[in-house]
Amino acid sequence: MKKKLSYRDKLLELAYIYNVKEIQDYTKRRKDLTIGQIELILKKNKIIIPKDFKSSFFKDNFTKPFSKFRNNIADYREEKIKDKNRFFRKVDNYKHDTTRKVNRGINSLWRMSGNIGVNFLNVLPKLGTAVATFFGNLFTDVFNSIYNQQIDNKSAKKVILGFFVVIGVTTLVIGGINTYKNFDLIKSKIETKKPETIIKKDTKKTETQTKQLTKKPEVKPKKEIKKPELKVKEKNVTEVILPDLNLKTETVIQLFKDVDYDLRKVRNEKLVKPIYFTQFPRDLDNLRSVQLKKETFIKIVLPLIVAENEKILDDRKKLKILSEKKFTSDIEKQWLRQKLLEYKVKKGDLDQLMLRMDMIPVSIALAQAAKESGWGTSRFALEGNAIFGQWTWDGQGIAPLKRDDNKKHKILKFPILRASVKAYKNNLNTHKSYSKFREKRKSLRNKKKNITGLDLTDTLKNYAQTGSEYTKILNQIITQNRLSDFEPVKLVNSVKQVELNS
Repeated sequence: MKKKLSYRDKLLELAYIYNVKEIQDYTKRRKDLTIGQIELILKKNKIIIPKDFKSSFFKDNFTKPFSKFRNNIADYREEKIKDKNRFFRKVDNYKHDTTRKVNRGINSLWRMSGNIGVNFLNVLPKLGTAVATFFGNLFTDVFNSIYNQQIDNKSAKKVILGFFVVIGVTTLVIGGINTYKNFDLIKSKIETKKPETIIKKDTKKTETQTKQLTKKPEVKPKKEIKKPELKVKEKNVTEVILPDLNLKTETVIQLFKDVDYDLRKVRNEKLVKPIYFTQFPRDLDNLRSVQLKKETFIKIVLPLIVAENEKILDDRKKLKILSEKKFTSDIEKQWLRQKLLEYKVKKGDLDQLMLRMDMIPVSIALAQAAKESGWGTSRFALEGNAIFGQWTWDGQGIAPLKRDDNKKHKILKFPILRASVKAYKNNLNTHKSYSKFREKRKSLRNKKKNITGLDLTDTLKNYAQTGSEYTKILNQIITQNRLSDFEPVKLVNSVKQVELNS
């Protein structure tokens, strides 16, 4: 009767069939190999392990169906959580929209009533003189008529009522005319204060329209391309969001001049205007001036980095408040669950979440973006908005041209630049390779010191294969370009938000 072999014996028999010398040497020296080590050596020698080696009745009929059922339940639960999150998001958005509309209506009503009141007060002096003269003449006539006994009661009542009617009508007419004039003046002022970028966008679109007309001369006037329109919304921060319009570098530089965006001013005032580009201009490398190229790159990337830092710090403040509470609402619990998933924290450890949920120094982010993207001119930055050169093996990416045959990594691509910045900060705040970075950042916070890039660059040796040489380059970029000046920079607060929709 043939002896039933174990799974390990089957693997050893397979190694002897294919004459794997490494396993034979181990067995000759009487060194016991584990099943995992044998499998690894067989795979290294490109020997396929048959599936029936691992199959068993219990595994096929009980373990696999149960694990599949458990995975289905987990997926169903995640879908329900996502639906719930979407519902709460819609409710919050609707709440904010209604409050904003109500506030706008109240403000406009208050302004209108104020204008009417001011105009009414302007009319009062003229009205007072008219009333005084009228009553003076009236009483004089009345006393004369009494004296002469020629007064008529009905005619006197009619005269008095007519007087008050005339006074009321004239007051309303004069107040309405003044209000209408003031309203027109306010409208004209608002129209004159519109940004000059509209003219430039129209000129850009006219160039695209002329190209299309040359290709298709028989196009009807109804099918013309719609020009980009500026929509003005009241908000706390002025945000200029520029989508994929294939802007040229000259246009970008002129736009910065129009909105008075100057790095010297940013360094002095520590404030930056939130102008968000979705991509780099493709002809940025054509600039002859290296200094102008670097300044243009910093102006594009700086608002994106500062905006993401402010978002992280707002979440950090909220986390501090919730961690001190004894009882939290369902919405707050849901928010905590989302952040634990986002920062890859297990077992609901709020201390670990606080360690990871923190800002990245602006100087480090700018220096790494400049190094990895060639100051916004690399193929990965132009084709995939990849500023920080993050690798991927699963997601969509761009294959490097000089990649070795045995390597299969790609450079992760993004739809817009801000998505690349967000992924980069999430990478530094969650990946195990940058745990020293997070620990040193925490120690600086505990000592109540400023978190600066030059204090933390030595913890980023694992970001590139060159190790310490890479950190030296980062320090050199920070010092030569005075990137430490941008550490305390914040976004400008104002009243309007301008969005450019293509």
